[in-house]
Amino acid sequence: MIIVMKPDATRPQVDHVFERVRELGYQIHPIYGEQRTVIACVGDERGKSRLQSLEVLEGVESVVPILRPYKLAGVEWRTERSRIVLKGTLPGQEDLEIGNHRITVMAGPCSVESREQILQSADAVRAAGARVLRGGAYKPRSSPYSFQGLAEEGLALLAEARERTGLFVITEVITPTDVPLVAQYADILQVGARNMQNFSLLKEVGTVRKPVLLKRGMASTLKDLLLSAEYIMSQGNYEVILCERGIRTFEDYTRNTCDISAVPALHELSHLPVILDPSHGTGVRSLVTPVARAAVAAGADGLIVEVHPNPEEAFSDGAQSLLPEQFAALMEMVRKLAALDGKLV
Repeated sequence: MIIVMKPDATRPQVDHVFERVRELGYQIHPIYGEQRTVIACVGDERGKSRLQSLEVLEGVESVVPILRPYKLAGVEWRTERSRIVLKGTLPGQEDLEIGNHRITVMAGPCSVESREQILQSADAVRAAGARVLRGGAYKPRSSPYSFQGLAEEGLALLAEARERTGLFVITEVITPTDVPLVAQYADILQVGARNMQNFSLLKEVGTVRKPVLLKRGMASTLKDLLLSAEYIMSQGNYEVILCERGIRTFEDYTRNTCDISAVPALHELSHLPVILDPSHGTGVRSLVTPVARAAVAAGADGLIVEVHPNPEEAFSDGAQSLLPEQFAALMEMVRKLAALDGKLV
């Protein structure tokens, strides 16, 4: 349910509504707007009729049911598009804004392999115009014999690359117990496709006050994705970025089937920023740039792209990783497309 306060509702009246909602066993998730306060009440659906009685309280304009199951991620709670701001803390590091007529590009290798490799990658993607460095320190792999990542050593190398280039850092967290450690190093936590419905992990990243990039599962619907975002947001972390990275179909030429329509569809269903991963979406280097261009044209708020200085020797995902010069050419195309839509990169 959503409780809409009157424009002239006082702070004591709002606090009294908070108190009554909690007494009924519901969590409160308020939005303080310029005109009025809107309160999402989240809890056991069986008791929602009791919330309707709060319409008689002073300062309350209306009590409205949320029809969709994703209460906080949907547009019924928040009609204005969300934007996420990361504050620059290093000398010369500008603030980063995701959403709000900006296209944010995250780029880097699939996994952190060595100091030389990650620093070389960071320098290259920074020079081309990326704002966020991606790189896996923990790698969930289909085979137990594949490279699993450098763990904390990899996190430390990402932090060194951030100090050197001023790029923000995004890296994947795999287990709930790793969340505090990864959060010490990363600016954005990534929940990968294989963990999209790892509800213990979603709850844990929901307690951390850092943005979370949530990738769509390999066989998940948009509703599934938004309900996973709901798990994070229900813990109080509203800074969630949705990521389309392709789903598995009967097609076997590409690694996945990249659902470009997910970008505008998610914008209709949710207020959260939506980015696209053309690298995992296709798995084919020659297709990454065309699909990235299509995503920007479809209104994506950003891209996350795999870039490696020597893809032939990459420990993972070399076949879908762009060379630095290919990424630079992609960034030029992104800037031109963004300008046509009045957006900044």
